[in-house]
Amino acid sequence: MPQHSAGILMHRGAGKATEVLLVHPGGPFWAKKDAGAWSIPKGLSDPGEDMLAAAKREFQEETGVLPEGDFHSLGRFKQPSGKLISAWSVPGDFDPSGLLSNEFEMEWPPKSGKRARFPRSTAPAGFREPTPS
Repeated sequence: MPQHSAGILMHRGAGKATEVLLVHPGGPFWAKKDAGAWSIPKGLSDPGEDMLAAAKREFQEETGVLPEGDFHSLGRFKQPSGKLISAWSVPGDFDPSGLLSNEFEMEWPPKSGKRARFPRSTAPAGFREPTPS
């Protein structure tokens, strides 16, 4: 069974003034990567977990804020890897300088036997105007 992630696209404004909140993945593999790295706050759901509840939990884990409001389903998408992403949008306002991400632990440097902790999300893009694709 493919992995299934859930995430939330927080937005503010309307029309040409619409802005969206994106985050940058944390950890050493993403430290010097920028192009194509920004994403909505999202993560893996637990087995049997309601997908919207998973999306809210992941948003809070990656930003420190529990999103509230009128959630709108954006659908379910399949990545080239086969991973499924369920996403919702919600209007909201968030000060990116207040980002408080939880952390994960991994061996670093590789094959060193040492463990290090890294934030799941870093350098929030804050709200940015979406660019047409």
